[in-house]
Amino acid sequence: MLFRYEKFDPDVAREINLRKLSNLFLELLNRAGGDVDQALRYMEAIWERHGLEEAMGMSFEEFRDHLEEEGLLERQPGDGQGEVRYNATARACREIQKNAFEEIFHGLRKDTAGDHPVPVPGATGEKQPETRPYEFGDDIQDVNFVNSIGNALRRTGLEDFSMAEDDLETHEREHLTSCATVILIDVSHSMILYGEDRITPAKKVAMALVEFIQQKYPKDAIEVALFGDDAIPVDLDKISHVRAGPYHTNTKAGLQSAYRMLQRHKHVNKQVFMITDGKPSAIWENGELYKNPFGLDPKIVAQTVNEAAYLRRKGVTITTFMITTDPYLQDFVDQMTRANKGRAYYATLDELGKFIFADYARNKKKMV
Repeated sequence: MLFRYEKFDPDVAREINLRKLSNLFLELLNRAGGDVDQALRYMEAIWERHGLEEAMGMSFEEFRDHLEEEGLLERQPGDGQGEVRYNATARACREIQKNAFEEIFHGLRKDTAGDHPVPVPGATGEKQPETRPYEFGDDIQDVNFVNSIGNALRRTGLEDFSMAEDDLETHEREHLTSCATVILIDVSHSMILYGEDRITPAKKVAMALVEFIQQKYPKDAIEVALFGDDAIPVDLDKISHVRAGPYHTNTKAGLQSAYRMLQRHKHVNKQVFMITDGKPSAIWENGELYKNPFGLDPKIVAQTVNEAAYLRRKGVTITTFMITTDPYLQDFVDQMTRANKGRAYYATLDELGKFIFADYARNKKKMV
């Protein structure tokens, strides 16, 4: 292995470190649910604790100005008096999404887990090594000319060489279906209970999948909704602002919201990815929130399972990603999965991205 040594350039090193510190601020902003003031307080504490003013040759205030110059922060409109307040820009949200994609996808590229192909070829997607006889309407770019010329030579010989349509062979192509996907993220209190931050990894995976689909499958549709006491859609560029709250887990409302969102799309496949760590503990009943946080309430479970069965009848598959392995919760997940004929994964937080990306790829290659 060869190494190239070059003269140390302090300006280049400073620029690299500034980029890393900017990414650190974006990570803090994501963990703070888009609260700029809180993220800046965290960053200032890091600045002081690690002596970054001396190391970087700039004060924290100068670093904050740098974030503004980079278009990550913008000043709130005010009367020009008192302390300056800041908002996160659209670019900051976009950078958080890109960073989430790089973090999740970098780990996937090192992982051995692959796609789950089906043996049925289709008309779009990656070209396959297998060939079949040419049919009218096939793309001429998919013709295997080596095999086709070989067929013609065997039929006519070299001296009387000619090629007919029956000599042509064309490559198969991997079948890729169109997908509309809704990611449901549990924002109930249990997602931050006992000091474990489960909401940030869930958000990162959602943002990474959004970035992946927008890059590779721009014709697919993806939306995100949150469910706690109730369910609400969230703009894709606001996922980083999501925070868990003092909510119960109304899984039924989440599924209902996801179905309404999917109804707006005409894609062949319609699916729900649900990220949760708890049991359903609430439903709406006669305009009031019926809740029971203790155990599995038969009324809540029955209505939630019925909703999953209804989505199945409407052609919507639910894939549940349980980021907890409590045995008594598995019974509920099994009931819901059987009712919907969907899938369920019991994933740790560091495996969540692998499971979601693999399942999305699987559905892209599924005949419906």
